Amino acid sequence: MGQTLRLVLDTNVLLSGIAYSGSVPGKILTAWRLGSLEVVLSDFIIEELRRVLPRLSHRHGLTSAEINDLVDILTIQAHVLVPESSEEPSLRDAHDLPILGTLIAAMQSGGIDYLVTGDKDLLALAPRYPIITPADFWIRHG
Repeated sequence: MGQTLRLVLDTNVLLSGIAYSGSVPGKILTAWRLGSLEVVLSDFIIEELRRVLPRLSHRHGLTSAEINDLVDILTIQAHVLVPESSEEPSLRDAHDLPILGTLIAAMQSGGIDYLVTGDKDLLALAPRYPIITPADFWIRHG
């Protein structure tokens, strides 16, 4: 992967990567774990991950304690930023504002290459922001 890329990983990418280690999101998480990528998260993303991971225990098989340990490790490995509070009239789902705000905060704090997400509402903003699907990211940089 050449230079170290900085990414915001949306919660859906983290969840998919944890639940399906052989998937493209799983490969992205492995690249992060191996130090090939820098990841930027926010408390919003971390708490959403902590809240949703137990619902997927049938996929990943982690206990509550293991989930807490995993989320803590991801938090330590990531750069954690406070999302910018911004209004984006083009964003179709207001619940995605903290994710977009994390991208904007990362852009303002020294740059970011991409927000990697599978969320169609966020992907609709790709003409204005560096937003990309996991598959497209992997094709370009995997």
